[in-house]
Amino acid sequence: MENCDVLIIGGGPAGSSCAWQLRRHGLGVVVMDKANFPRDKVCAGWITPAVVQALQLDIEDYASQHVLQPITAFHTGLIDGGELEIHYPDTISYGIRRREFDDYLLRRSGARLILGQPLQSLQKEGRNWIVNESISAPLVIGAGGHFCPVARFMGAKLGADEPVIAAKEIEFEMDQLQRYECQVRGDTPELYFCRDLRGYGWCFRKGDYLNIGLGREGSHRLSEHLEYFCDFLKQRGRIPQGVPNGFHGHAYLLHGHDSRKQIDDGMLLVGDAAGLAYPQSGEGIRPAVESGLMAAAVIREAQGDYSRRQLQVYSARLVTRFGASTASGGAGPAPVRNYLARMLLGNEWFTRHVLLDRWFLHANQAALQSA
Repeated sequence: MENCDVLIIGGGPAGSSCAWQLRRHGLGVVVMDKANFPRDKVCAGWITPAVVQALQLDIEDYASQHVLQPITAFHTGLIDGGELEIHYPDTISYGIRRREFDDYLLRRSGARLILGQPLQSLQKEGRNWIVNESISAPLVIGAGGHFCPVARFMGAKLGADEPVIAAKEIEFEMDQLQRYECQVRGDTPELYFCRDLRGYGWCFRKGDYLNIGLGREGSHRLSEHLEYFCDFLKQRGRIPQGVPNGFHGHAYLLHGHDSRKQIDDGMLLVGDAAGLAYPQSGEGIRPAVESGLMAAAVIREAQGDYSRRQLQVYSARLVTRFGASTASGGAGPAPVRNYLARMLLGNEWFTRHVLLDRWFLHANQAALQSA
């Protein structure tokens, strides 16, 4: 039987960030994931300077071996509607490939890795959890995304009554002709919103790679919306011919629906497992990283007491950082939403200061400081 101080189920940014911080303070950490890394992940794939700062990333070192696309502008609009281009004087984000970024963070964490092995059994013996009848730990962290098995163990009704965002995405390396035909610039990701404001599509170039995807509230007719979006991009001449058909699906919760408990005795959820994606944009990387670092701080402060009472401060800090429940019944009747979409998304001030700066970049919130 192998023993460790903390066992993390899931090797994405939430799990690896938590592991990295715990290892820096001398705790014995094991990260288990059902996938072998590097692995592909459905995600548009960009990080803000706040993520870079929180993780203390060496940008030059990372860029020397991985794709890191500086972003200085955004191209936005409605599908089949008007468009705007908003420029910034400095780099406001970086495009990354999730298969590279996640693998880098996981290897950098310094944790012992058990990859290609899913969580199959979880039971309590005394004060410790026994996982797969081979690992013993007093604290188990669920970092396995929306369908995290630890979240299920804690009572989450995965895929049942939870209000999810469903997305489909593809990222592929373009050949020479496709690179020539592609009109999307690497420094300017393109965002196009559905007319009902219940989702948006994106097109993002990262060097020789092109990422195309669309996410919406619920999965109803998602494939139809995606097909329509891709046809729109082709008609506007934005993407090249020969885009592969292998779009991959993904689901996640937006923060504020309060549909999952985030702590229990000897258990804690981070990232998408805890339902922390930003409600306005659906971005999950920054909340994942920050929740992982916040969890690590609470774990250190607990000094081995991982009772629900002791871990309650983690939930309180999530509210302080990301806000309380903001769930609502939508943005009003469809005609009202359509009118607002045409009016607001055609306004340069609103697009820059609200849509991009506040909702997508969270530029008004300082980076989380990691000790």
